[in-house]
Amino acid sequence: MSIHAAELIRSIEAEQLKSNLPIIHVGDTVKVGVVIQEGGKERVQPYEGTVIAKRNGGINEPLPFVGSFKASA
Repeated sequence: MSIHAAELIRSIEAEQLKSNLPIIHVGDTVKVGVVIQEGGKERVQPYEGTVIAKRNGGINEPLPFVGSFKASA
């Protein structure tokens, strides 16, 4: 990737970055919604768990966590 392409990607990411996100640390409990496609339908599956690691940083930072499926009533 050229320097210009990397600068372009960083500028696009900066435009999309939200400023009101909470700071997440290892050990925090998080709730996430995973989009699941079944046939022609799409739904959001809620999960809740504890963050076990943080890698890299920035807009694409993966947050591995140990969680469980949260059944909706």
